[in-house]
Amino acid sequence: MFSIAHMTDPHLPLLTQEMGIRAARPGKRLSGILSWRMKRRHIHRPEILAALVADINAHTPDHIVLTGDLVNVSLPAEIARASHWLQMLGPPGRISLIPGNHDAYRADILDAMHKQWQAYMQGDAPGNGAMFPYCRIRNEIALIGVSSAVPTRIFSAAGTIGPGQLSALDAVLAQQEKAGRMRIVMIHHPPGTAGASRRKGLTDRAALLDVLARRGAELLLHGHTHRAVLDRVAGPRGPIPVLAPASASALDPHGENASWHLVEISRTPAGQCRAQITVRAYRPAAQQFCTMAQFALLL
Repeated sequence: MFSIAHMTDPHLPLLTQEMGIRAARPGKRLSGILSWRMKRRHIHRPEILAALVADINAHTPDHIVLTGDLVNVSLPAEIARASHWLQMLGPPGRISLIPGNHDAYRADILDAMHKQWQAYMQGDAPGNGAMFPYCRIRNEIALIGVSSAVPTRIFSAAGTIGPGQLSALDAVLAQQEKAGRMRIVMIHHPPGTAGASRRKGLTDRAALLDVLARRGAELLLHGHTHRAVLDRVAGPRGPIPVLAPASASALDPHGENASWHLVEISRTPAGQCRAQITVRAYRPAAQQFCTMAQFALLL
């Protein structure tokens, strides 16, 4: 048995002094600050995120997968605070991180983000030049990180993987299948139907689906939607399950409250991979996280 806690989209809060708009230049970051001030700060609550992290720790998972959007408008101070929060969450060897579109809000912050979070976003054998896709082996499970986080124009939350990364992903999936390992692909933007949106989806989703249909994977984990997702995409030997929880910090009267997934992986007597999924969601009436659903997937 190997257990994974999957959380996503914590959106660590902007500080009061960072919400000012007078010093912000017109453009995407200004739009994001206004969105935080008017709406998002009432939804993404630090006390909910703290309760979710405590609930994850109480279940003592072997590994944590975090599929992006740690911050909101990728201010340098936000990136630094998120780095400190990651260190409090756990050591890099126990946490696999993928950046989201809010983490890559502006091109001028990408180097700082990659440098400060790199230990959580690299494979077991780093130093081959390209950061993504990376691959970590845990208990004969290949955790494969793909980045769809790119700067985009104002009012766009789309993601792009790029041909170089897609080609490398093709090779990694083939290599890990040959090694007999279960392959879990981690990405921020949804590869399934939720990723078909022109404004919020993957611009090269069709190319990703071609790779998955040819090479396969056992499980896909993503974020971005701020709602729970159970979907499937085509693989060479049948559908590949696609999973996402809601935002890790959300207390949303008009959407979904925070949730995370406990994914417990084992093998059947016949040698097939099996994932037992426990959905832990925040219930305002109980003021705590509770088990809302459980189901099993043969992978």
